[in-house]
Amino acid sequence: MTPALVWLIVAIVLMAAEVLSGDFFLLMLGLGALFGAGAALITGNIVVDAVVFAIASGALIFLARPALKRRFLTGTGHRTNTEALIGARAVVVSVVDGHSGRVKLAGDVWSARSIADGQRIEPGTTVTVVEIAGATAVVAPEP
Repeated sequence: MTPALVWLIVAIVLMAAEVLSGDFFLLMLGLGALFGAGAALITGNIVVDAVVFAIASGALIFLARPALKRRFLTGTGHRTNTEALIGARAVVVSVVDGHSGRVKLAGDVWSARSIADGQRIEPGTTVTVVEIAGATAVVAPEP
């Protein structure tokens, strides 16, 4: 078996093991092993291969890994599901008061209630979604 093939197998095993750990450490070592495989194809010298593996793995672990972990732990910053509807505009379909009503929101008709108890919002009025409580949009009239 050629050294490049051995490095390639080690890289695949390390990257597959990363699926179990999820810490990006084994992935960085696997990528370093790919660099070692490339060095084995070019030079054929085991010492050079090991040095390339060590430098590439070290650089990936100390430079790329922290950035990747930070990116995946903080998420994308995109709001999804009902969270994405907060702050959206809707149009009142039937009278909205503190207890009931209907609004057209994001192309669908939602049950709605006003954020203020004594407030009555007439059909055709544009409102802003303040929160989603279950399947009900809590709305406030736009200023």
